[in-house]
Amino acid sequence: MRIPHCSEENISIRPARPDELAAVAGLRWEWLVENGSQGLGEPEDFVRHFVAWAGENARTHRCTVVVRGDRVIGMAWLAVVQRVPTPRSPRRASGDVQCVYVVPEARDGGLGGRLVRAVLDGARELGPERVTVLQPAGHPRLRPQRPRGVAPAAPGAARPRVSRMILRPSGGIAGERGGVVRCWIRTGH
Repeated sequence: MRIPHCSEENISIRPARPDELAAVAGLRWEWLVENGSQGLGEPEDFVRHFVAWAGENARTHRCTVVVRGDRVIGMAWLAVVQRVPTPRSPRRASGDVQCVYVVPEARDGGLGGRLVRAVLDGARELGPERVTVLQPAGHPRLRPQRPRGVAPAAPGAARPRVSRMILRPSGGIAGERGGVVRCWIRTGH
């Protein structure tokens, strides 16, 4: 069943509520099954473990969900870790976007991008220096976005495979070759 392009009144993208964590665990399970994982054990055991883990790690791992009506159809996590202090910055943190997933029937409508933007907006409020967004290089559904103000390469120009992009508020970009696309989004702190 394909979910039609949803109007704003049908979709909510917001922090997960404690009573939604079992549904989020179900999404994590569904993701693994969708990608061919086998021998995962019993779903009920995993849900119990996942919900307990989320509670124990709530200070460092924050879940954002996509909800259609009363059904959780997408999730993304922001892990925030403290960084080694410097004399100029005694309190430092970095963020890492993890476990971005939207159910198959809700894909191709922009919900995944909106979900990641919501996580990044939430990260800015928490104040980490940067947030890392990883994706498998060559993933058929994911494409790194060119920052505003950065011109595309000239037609026919050689295009090295970019695996790490450091995005700055000024729109500057640097890249390296490799097997994973990594975007470090500087938050200005």
